[in-house]
Amino acid sequence: MRKFLMSTAAVGLTAMPALAEVSDNVVKIGILNDQSGVYADFGGKSSFEAAKMAVEDFGGKVLDAPIEVITADHQNKPDIASNIARQWYDTEQVDSIMELTSSSVGLAVQALSLEEKKITVNTGAATTELTGAQCSPYGFHWAYDTHALAVGTGGALVKEGGDSWYFLTADYAFGYSLEENTSNFVKSQGGTVVGSVRHPLATTDFSSFLLQAQASGAKVIGLANAGLDTQNAIKQASEFGITQGGQKLAALLFTISEVNGLGAEAAQGLNLTESFYWNRTPETAEFGKRFFERTGVMPNMVHAGTYSAVTAYLKAIEAAGTDETEAVAAKMHELPVQDVFAENGKVAANGRMISDVYLMEVKAPDQITEDWDYYNVLATIPGDEAYINPAESGCPLVK
Repeated sequence: MRKFLMSTAAVGLTAMPALAEVSDNVVKIGILNDQSGVYADFGGKSSFEAAKMAVEDFGGKVLDAPIEVITADHQNKPDIASNIARQWYDTEQVDSIMELTSSSVGLAVQALSLEEKKITVNTGAATTELTGAQCSPYGFHWAYDTHALAVGTGGALVKEGGDSWYFLTADYAFGYSLEENTSNFVKSQGGTVVGSVRHPLATTDFSSFLLQAQASGAKVIGLANAGLDTQNAIKQASEFGITQGGQKLAALLFTISEVNGLGAEAAQGLNLTESFYWNRTPETAEFGKRFFERTGVMPNMVHAGTYSAVTAYLKAIEAAGTDETEAVAAKMHELPVQDVFAENGKVAANGRMISDVYLMEVKAPDQITEDWDYYNVLATIPGDEAYINPAESGCPLVK
């Protein structure tokens, strides 16, 4: 009997470490984003599906512990997002929160997570402040940011002669960051900024803002907004005959989701920047079709970026042998990011995941050969050119 008890105890001891290194014997990831407002198509419930898809492709477990994904709608309100995040951490044992559209939400939850010593991966927020002055040792930024959008779309239009700009800017952190980054890049290329106007998030009437932009005489009207705001601004600009009058619209944050919502007829000719296109390679096409089967839409850079972020987080847990925050954060900084989203991606000291981005042009309707085949890829912008040099980001973590 003594030998039997000793042998079973030994078996128990050898079986324990895998689960013992995972808090609460489960790895729980929260996808927190806008699921009912202007950014519902931009990320929304499709990002939740992307996260679940990543978990399934990983095998459903890490260190022999099951992986669970939960989600909630923050309604684009930082206070609501912070309350949900605190509840998730305090009562629901959530280990990491991801996606986090929009920028004000992303900053608020990253700050709370620093206090709670939890990992966040922003894939929906855009502001460079996440990896700048407000960076966190446990905060990571995937998929894109306002600097990459400025280099891509802003750079392309200045080269084409669009050297005077006027901005229509969403009145919160994201809009300010996108306007500032694009303005700085336009000026660095010899262009000028003649003015700007700010509009409320989710406004339905852009008429007064567009008339001010039209009266400015700027060659380019930069739309420093996203989601339905950008779609509505483009539709109303057409009604005012702005593009017919010779001014160009720059959709500074526009994804394939919004192109599909606007329609190829209205969107044709737009230049935009994304870090993922489903029809770019055989591997991205295979991923896109699998994603479409479960969501009914093709993935944009936020959806594919969420898939990549979840995968990277799980790989870091596996490599660290634990889900303890310090160890996992260290591995996320150390491991390369090589997946369907990023080829040879790397995580910098400020938490910015650096990978290539792509300058796109929306095809004319007669060029589209299959559903969602909306883009011509005009240029590949290397990640080191698209993103701010970490040493110049203002992040105090970068020595």
